Amino acid sequence: MSRRGWILFAAMCLIWGLPYLFIRIAVEHITPGALVFLRTALGTVVLLPLALTRRQVRPVLRRWRWLAIFAVVEVITPWLLLSDAERHLNSSLAGLLVAAVPLIGAVVAWFSRGGDRVTGVQFIGLLIGLAGVAALVGIDFGNLNLVAVGEMAVVAVCYAIGPVVLARRLADLPSLGVIACSLTLSAVVTAPFPVVQPPNLGRASVVLSVAVLGVVCTALAFILFFQLIATIGPTRSTIITYVNPAVAVLLGVLVLNENLTTGMLVGFPLILFGSILGARAGSKPLPTDRVSVDLTPVSRS
Repeated sequence: MSRRGWILFAAMCLIWGLPYLFIRIAVEHITPGALVFLRTALGTVVLLPLALTRRQVRPVLRRWRWLAIFAVVEVITPWLLLSDAERHLNSSLAGLLVAAVPLIGAVVAWFSRGGDRVTGVQFIGLLIGLAGVAALVGIDFGNLNLVAVGEMAVVAVCYAIGPVVLARRLADLPSLGVIACSLTLSAVVTAPFPVVQPPNLGRASVVLSVAVLGVVCTALAFILFFQLIATIGPTRSTIITYVNPAVAVLLGVLVLNENLTTGMLVGFPLILFGSILGARAGSKPLPTDRVSVDLTPVSRS
């Protein structure tokens, strides 16, 4: 990998490990709906003018139905649920639960490919990953909010389905146009939230969190991610998915003084190992063109 590739890779590992920390800080003072609106609106302000300048919006709008579906499963639903779940869960735990996305993605890919045969190694990886999720939730069961855990499960499923929709229905469209239009639509849909419950932006920590989430973890992240794909390819780019949860845990423990529990120590290595085996090369990749098959924020969280 070139020096440019390593720099982009390191930047994305950090940037998409940040959202959990800043979401946790923000939802202490503003509602999840208002947070998602502010985040998507800031991303729109940065990316939409670029997409318009490059004439990448009109081709995307011709396929508005699939764009709407992608926005719902990749942005609106998971970001709302993730933000709500972090009102009751530590940011580090939320990041670790999202680590199951590659595992779920492997299952979704197996079914979406028309019945490709699952290898023995992949099946073992699935079992190990499931054991990791069970350990992560089960060992710390008494201290967990089950509704929030359920929300995180839906988040993980959405993040696994989103790339399939992208690859199957939007892959031939300009990537910047797809993301810019998705964020714009998401901002429009969530606009009523801050009207019903106006956000309290009187604290510097909240303003900083919203700004980082909207500008850095959304707009800048997608721009850098596309550059990373162009530099090292889509397959190796997805490796950041395995690093982001570790960054989320580290930031949660160091910045927010969150506890590193036994469930995390046991569950995360199992989820990580199972995801690597379950999604390992050997099955056919989803067809893509100018859009990556894996836009999982742990920003995207």
